[in-house]
Amino acid sequence: MQLPTNPFKNMLIKREPMWGCWAGFATGYAAEIIANTGFDWLLIDGEHAPNTVPTILAQLQAVAPYSSAPVVRSVNHDPALIKQLLDIGTQTLMVPMVESAEQAAALVRATRYPPHGVRGVGGGLVRATRWDGVDDYLNKAHESLCLIVQIESPKGVEQAEAIAATDGVDAIFIGPADLSVGMGYPGNPGHPDVQSAIQKVIKTVHAAGKPVGILAPVEEDARRYQALGCQFIAVGIDISLLRQGALATLARYKELPPQPSTRTY
Repeated sequence: MQLPTNPFKNMLIKREPMWGCWAGFATGYAAEIIANTGFDWLLIDGEHAPNTVPTILAQLQAVAPYSSAPVVRSVNHDPALIKQLLDIGTQTLMVPMVESAEQAAALVRATRYPPHGVRGVGGGLVRATRWDGVDDYLNKAHESLCLIVQIESPKGVEQAEAIAATDGVDAIFIGPADLSVGMGYPGNPGHPDVQSAIQKVIKTVHAAGKPVGILAPVEEDARRYQALGCQFIAVGIDISLLRQGALATLARYKELPPQPSTRTY
């Protein structure tokens, strides 16, 4: 069989807005419900959600029939874990807290087979090869992979130009919450200094000819970031959507204590 195409990577190339949702429940059943609603992409979160390689696999299998393109976020830069995530069929990988071109280059190598990288060969054991059913997978795998690195710290902002210029990095994703904490404004990603840093990253990455994404569940924020040039924007978090929907329903029948509001994501 031919190498499976990567719908997320194909959408990036078209330069059209892509609206996504965070999938944080760590179950295939919940991920399938979100995939069935029509989001362009889903972020299966292996960093902050209680996911393991088997639960991520279950979610990839659950959303496979739908048009929502899955993106998997790893918990760290570990090349052994990245190998496992790619082997279970992850085509688009997001990696948090990248702060240098050296780190970015190491992540690229983790997604490539020798001599261009360090990814181990699983052959017929792995879903990515369709259990050795994909013709010439070892030489073609990189064609269907999409590597997104996150810039979410002051050091990452400083090194944004070098990170974005790294060959093999396909896109940059900005993390407003971590960036605001790192800049000394916890809980306030809307602070002018944080917003200035975000705009700097967007301009820098665009100058390198690569797309930018961001997490922005508040519509006002999402529209602003889109106007600034962000192409793929996560506008929902499944856990938050459930909680907000539950509170709104309950509020119709009983008085509830005031709920804290936040724009930190």
